[in-house]
Amino acid sequence: MADAVVLLSGGLDSYTAAAMARADGYRLYALTVRYGQRHARELAAARAVAAWLGVVRHLEVDVDLSVFGGSSLTTDAPVPKDRPLEGGDIPSTYVPARNTVFLALALGWAEALGAEDIFIGVNALDYSGYPDCRPEFLAAFERLAALATARGVAGGAFHVHAPLLQLSKAEIIRAGIALGLEYGMTHSCYDPDSTGRPCGRCDSCRLRAAGFAQAGVADPLLGR
Repeated sequence: MADAVVLLSGGLDSYTAAAMARADGYRLYALTVRYGQRHARELAAARAVAAWLGVVRHLEVDVDLSVFGGSSLTTDAPVPKDRPLEGGDIPSTYVPARNTVFLALALGWAEALGAEDIFIGVNALDYSGYPDCRPEFLAAFERLAALATARGVAGGAFHVHAPLLQLSKAEIIRAGIALGLEYGMTHSCYDPDSTGRPCGRCDSCRLRAAGFAQAGVADPLLGR
């Protein structure tokens, strides 16, 4: 059985990607990053998801990207609500270089573990507008990993798996249900209230709601 590092945010996508890795026979080492996100409620969700998945180890790492600013997820800038989801602009919820930083951390842990595989729950079909969710980025990171590590210099390779990359949100949800996932444990909202209740109006909430509706199942987090 091979080891894999999985980036686990506590959201629906990363949970599903990790479960797919487990179903493929990988032993999971889960990595969650506290990066100064305003929706820190997802950290508790990540712990619950990691326990459900039975990961070998779950690390929570502090890398405070809020010191740089540049995103409504790490500053006091308002999170966009009720905006069109089909545009081509990069929304203010984009965190500069976030997935590059996350994958670099996952790469460091994978090399220390002697693992070749990293799983990330990025998705290119459901609109996000984030440049670091594109297949070109993931392929470029694999090339970087081969150049930047002792394992790569010795002829080894690292593989960045993004099993959700070409799936719609509804397809992701159906796949997760088929794996028996408990989506009521997850958290998706970018701007929850003080009790952790989702706003229902940010991009992430609306994409999640549309996915469950299109999948023809109720969202267990909301009971509808």
